[in-house]
Amino acid sequence: MEFDYSPKVKELQQRLETFMAEYIYPNEKRFYQESEKLGPWKVQPIVEELKPIAKSKGLWNLFLPDDEYGAGLTNLEYAPLCEITGRSHLAPEVFNCSAPDTGNMEVLVKYGTPEQKEQWLKPLLDGEIRSSFAMTEPEVASSDATNVTSSIKREGDDYIINGRKWYTTGATDPRCKIIIFMGKNDPDNPNRHQQQSMILVPKDTPGVRVVRSLPVFGFYGVPDRAAEVVFDNVRVPASSMILGEGRGFEIAQGRLGPGRIHHCMRLIGLAERVLERMCRRLQMRTTFGQPISKQTTSLERIAEARIMIEQCRLLTLKTAWLMDTVGNKAAKSEIAMIKVSAPIMACQVIDWAIQAFGGGGTSNDHYLTSAYSTARLLRLADGPDEVHRNQIARLEMKRYEMLNPDVTGGTADVLSLDEVNSIAAGSLFPPDDD
Repeated sequence: MEFDYSPKVKELQQRLETFMAEYIYPNEKRFYQESEKLGPWKVQPIVEELKPIAKSKGLWNLFLPDDEYGAGLTNLEYAPLCEITGRSHLAPEVFNCSAPDTGNMEVLVKYGTPEQKEQWLKPLLDGEIRSSFAMTEPEVASSDATNVTSSIKREGDDYIINGRKWYTTGATDPRCKIIIFMGKNDPDNPNRHQQQSMILVPKDTPGVRVVRSLPVFGFYGVPDRAAEVVFDNVRVPASSMILGEGRGFEIAQGRLGPGRIHHCMRLIGLAERVLERMCRRLQMRTTFGQPISKQTTSLERIAEARIMIEQCRLLTLKTAWLMDTVGNKAAKSEIAMIKVSAPIMACQVIDWAIQAFGGGGTSNDHYLTSAYSTARLLRLADGPDEVHRNQIARLEMKRYEMLNPDVTGGTADVLSLDEVNSIAAGSLFPPDDD
């Protein structure tokens, strides 16, 4: 893969960085104040003020690789741009590149009918409305998406929907007009991955009730407007079904692949900014007669943070390149790897920064607590670490099941029980000559 960015990407990087310096960073304090004052049920005015400016400057829908709807960038081209926007909680929505809208727009682009695109995709692309994604349920372990118990039943020309969802992102937003809902329409299907469907549910449909907002570590609406939503005999027309009955799990996999890498791209930008703030803070503070930045502990943490960020960036870029060249399915191991490594990396870097800031780091005066809530949340969202690790390990084991050990030398790595016992007794290898 080529590590240098194209002239087009470099030019967009420059424009994004200029916009961030001119409009995003100076308004972050206002964004957090409005978020705290207005809560999750209202819109922060600063967001609506900045969106038309970003749109007028051509910094809009950069995430969509389809040039009919978005900027036509590949995953590899979008990665450094997404990293820049990830430096601030305010930025992604301003550029119309924030979850859950990004994933929902990708679903409609890939799987939506012309009528569904006209009714819902077009206003989402224009930033006129927002959307929600209802998949996770409180009664089951939702790390296994086949566990969903919500129902979608055909009744004549309609579907009747029942279920209770939580951590449904975007549902408290007054601009949210459409919900993508996942439920079971064929629970007795012997193929567990063909029992589910996804369907479009207008939020104002009778029977849809947003019960409460769910804070993430005490933050309402930063970064996500998570909510609990009840669907009680909700009736929608059969034309609301996406792709077809039994295709829900397939759609979920298609939706989550790009979403996972976007999260990782943004986390790298978040970690970069936190490391910068930590370095500046350590240079400014003095203890026992010298700057804290000269203490060995500080230097070690700065070095480790830089190593971890670079490792994640390179793995993310490789993953983006693979998604572009061989497809999401072939890149599933790498997608899983970045989904595990990036949030853990960001959590560690932010934790070190909190320590460097002392007591102030535990408030949100320095942006660190909301940053940590984002990173920690992403160890669960779009699949927990444990699920991704299991998948990585299974794929790794599968590689060796397919190899001939006589050709690869695999048999030489397997010790007999006698050899193991000899090692324990210290008799297998001769002592060093010296």
